[in-house]
Amino acid sequence: MATAIKLAKQLKTNRGNKDTALFHSSPVLEIKNLSISLRNRNGQEESTLVKKLNLSIWPGEMLGLAGESGSGKSLTASAILGLLPKALKVSEGQIAFQGRELISLSEKEMVHLRGKEIAYIFQNYQGSFTPFIKVGKQLVEAIRSHDNISKIEAKKRALIWLERVKLPAERIFASYPYRLSGGQLQRASLAAALMFEPALIIADEPTTALDVLTGEKILDLLADLQKDLNCAVLLISHDLKHVLKRSDSMAVMYGGQIVEKGLTESLRENPRHPYTKLLLRARPVLRHTVPEKFTTIPGEPGLIAKQGCSFALRCPKSFAQCSIVPAMQPAGDFHWTACHATGKE
Repeated sequence: MATAIKLAKQLKTNRGNKDTALFHSSPVLEIKNLSISLRNRNGQEESTLVKKLNLSIWPGEMLGLAGESGSGKSLTASAILGLLPKALKVSEGQIAFQGRELISLSEKEMVHLRGKEIAYIFQNYQGSFTPFIKVGKQLVEAIRSHDNISKIEAKKRALIWLERVKLPAERIFASYPYRLSGGQLQRASLAAALMFEPALIIADEPTTALDVLTGEKILDLLADLQKDLNCAVLLISHDLKHVLKRSDSMAVMYGGQIVEKGLTESLRENPRHPYTKLLLRARPVLRHTVPEKFTTIPGEPGLIAKQGCSFALRCPKSFAQCSIVPAMQPAGDFHWTACHATGKE
């Protein structure tokens, strides 16, 4: 799937370009059959929260991971970073970063990857910095923890990146985090994430705590800087608007399972899984008149089937076969869905 998406993206954007080097590149991140389980105090498995997840992200690609709260998006990000809570464990699967298996790495090895090669942008911008230590000092310490350079050189790098995220560099560098606005702090956290020029950025709901206009500016900035660095971005959001507007490809999650994935344009124009269709229909659309009834997803939010398709208990098209986990099947060009009802419409 990942190779197909990469080829499709390049064919669409680089037609006539004779340079085919990108066609032979490898994925930055490749996740195979990832399952994350909740364990009790005795170490016994109680439930599986993420089930057989498969994803790949390539250099220069932004992949959107969408789904309502509790679908397993942030758990997936935590597993990539090696930051799962003690009660949770990767029970199955592989996570490869630039060909290197992450699950088997020690905490010391992961510390060297986090921040420098894999950057993380928090949904709560206030959690990016310690409030009573100046922003500049924290950036310098972060740089010197990964690179053996002087404080002067580290300061120069920090100032350059504060400027690149369109902040008044000297003033922000000398400021305490609590004296900055939410937008300024999120821009500063973006500078902290990008100043090592990482191969992968995980942006987990980066606009949640921001107003609409500020959030749009942050995502515009992220997209521009991504182009400059040609890095991969995993954009996690429950807001379909952001995913549809920004991502090259996307995956839709429900109840720990990916139910549909492919090129973003294909999923937007021709959704095949009932959950994806309902998500798209439920989006608020500006109209001259207010509709008599808004589209909603039936059933209780967060209701997950214990067997088979995780969406079966809320799906208007479920039938007996949905008690069996559906395999991911082609649903068009560069488009896949895990649904027994596909093709039966």
